[in-house]
Amino acid sequence: MQLQLIKFLAITLIWWSNINVEYAVAATRDTRLINAGCSSINTTFPSSFFANVNETFSELRGDINNQSMHFGTSQKSREAAITYTMFQCRNYVSKSDCNDCFNTASLQILDICKKANGARVIYNECFLRYESERFYQQTNELGAGVACGNKTSNATGFIGIGQEALRELQIATPKINGFYAATKTKVADGSAMYAIAQCVETASEAKCLDCMTIAYNNLQSCLPNKEGSAYDAGCFMRYSTSPFFADNQTINIAPYLKQGGSSKKWAIIGGVVGGVVVLLVLFAWRLFRKPKKVPKADILGATELKGPVSFNYKDLKVATKNFSDDNKLGEGGFGAVYKGTLKNGKVVAVKKLVLGKSSKMEDDFESEVKLISNVHHRNLVRLLGCCSKGQERILVYEYMANSSLDKFLFGSKKGSLSWKQRYDIILGTARGLAYLHEEFHVSIIHRDIKTGNILLDDDLQPKIADFGLARLLPRDRSHLSTKFAGTLGYTAPEYAMQGQLSKKADTYSYGIVVLEIISGQKSTEVKVNDEGREYLLQRAWKLYEKDMQLELVDKDIDPSEYDAEEVKKIIEVALLCTQASPVTRPTMSELIVLLKSKSLVENLRPTTPVFVDTKMMNRETTSPGESNATISISVLSAR
Repeated sequence: MQLQLIKFLAITLIWWSNINVEYAVAATRDTRLINAGCSSINTTFPSSFFANVNETFSELRGDINNQSMHFGTSQKSREAAITYTMFQCRNYVSKSDCNDCFNTASLQILDICKKANGARVIYNECFLRYESERFYQQTNELGAGVACGNKTSNATGFIGIGQEALRELQIATPKINGFYAATKTKVADGSAMYAIAQCVETASEAKCLDCMTIAYNNLQSCLPNKEGSAYDAGCFMRYSTSPFFADNQTINIAPYLKQGGSSKKWAIIGGVVGGVVVLLVLFAWRLFRKPKKVPKADILGATELKGPVSFNYKDLKVATKNFSDDNKLGEGGFGAVYKGTLKNGKVVAVKKLVLGKSSKMEDDFESEVKLISNVHHRNLVRLLGCCSKGQERILVYEYMANSSLDKFLFGSKKGSLSWKQRYDIILGTARGLAYLHEEFHVSIIHRDIKTGNILLDDDLQPKIADFGLARLLPRDRSHLSTKFAGTLGYTAPEYAMQGQLSKKADTYSYGIVVLEIISGQKSTEVKVNDEGREYLLQRAWKLYEKDMQLELVDKDIDPSEYDAEEVKKIIEVALLCTQASPVTRPTMSELIVLLKSKSLVENLRPTTPVFVDTKMMNRETTSPGESNATISISVLSAR
């Protein structure tokens, strides 16, 4: 009897100790609301808008429970209301704790922001946000802030150790896949600093770094306090001397911090010596240099850009056999392109620009080409150098043996692209444009995205050509009336008709290109059927309205190569790009997310597209580079 009593007491003690341990762990959780914000504008359609909000909450909650997701987005629409929602847990948080944080956030956000068309709540363990407009790429905004603990650390060197730990997170996090890092750093008194940093997964590396920089600077105001959290629209950084994640959840960020092979000591010594040398060189340069006008590229923030290689005109003449027709690869709005073989055997593409005369030509050409030559991305054609000879301006590019995409869709190689190759071209082109728009230090709008400006490398991967060249056009050719830096059939209506240029004009053109890739039909080609004459966009929209999108697919593609739902999704992505209002079109980085997602637009439906109907007249009497096109706008019927 005594033995049984002892066993019972032991089991009871173990049971209670487990409850206490679980309670102790739960007690370390920090569920305080750090920040909340509501839009100053109330939603116009409250019943539909908040029905959308609740649907997105339900979808995200299901993702957390079923897939153990720490990050997710959801978008829903009904009637005239559309809602975009994003939720993120910190990666160290367990599935159950993440679910609890979501439940708290979803209740609190609706209580705090009852009528607003946008809201966000931020906790140490998660954040939740919804808006009536897309914000997935956003990382920084007004309202970023910091929350500091009350207790101060008296450990020797704590401020310096904390600054270094946070600085390393700032540098490493944008380079890590998933944009998340967690570290534990020893402090002099034997304790440790636990720290994490995180960006939203829909951000670009550059935007994550921008957000991390602000978070790092804001957290400086917390040190030497024992804890602090910095928050912004798309990132979060936190540190504490109390452990808020397990030691085995840290991430080795050392590989992401390497700048070279030297130790810190030698880096500091080299920096000091190098700094002295640079100061002496600068002093000598300023002493002996002649005054010179500041080039435009410096004004654009390109003072650290490396200048392009300068080619000798005679060498380029020899390389192209005196720019012979036999070496001519093609001709576009900016001039003719020739195949050239340099003295060292390297094959290049040589473009002779047709720019006209301008007093600003020399400065503009030098600064703009300097800018373009520093654009490096796997989906952008590399500019190798340039040449100026009198009034002639020549650019030298890497050579693409497979020529341009239009040859594979409408020309001699028509029907040779598989579905996978077409999808890779669609995705790669989006990545190249996203870099130009959002990741390069100066935003570049292409203005003339079309299949003829998408070149294919040896592996049939896409590379966008002619980016940045529209900025070189004289003012009378870059301002739109009937003369513009674009190609009718691809050009956004607000650009073609009113000269309103934005990154969303490229988005429209990209959508048209996607439809061409899927259909194998030119955007300006007319199909005659029982309903009359239809251009590609008109046909795509009508098929979409009838849920017959697969009728658009190029008959040269084997149906066994593609998933029907994926193709329908990508057609809807293209239609999102061609919506009438530029505001409603996604950004290129958002399009990448949509293209890579398994499902997209079940509840995110495109709105009515606008088609620029062109009737080319008097082409024989039109001077080079101009268009006497009559332009009219066709608004297609809404679904």
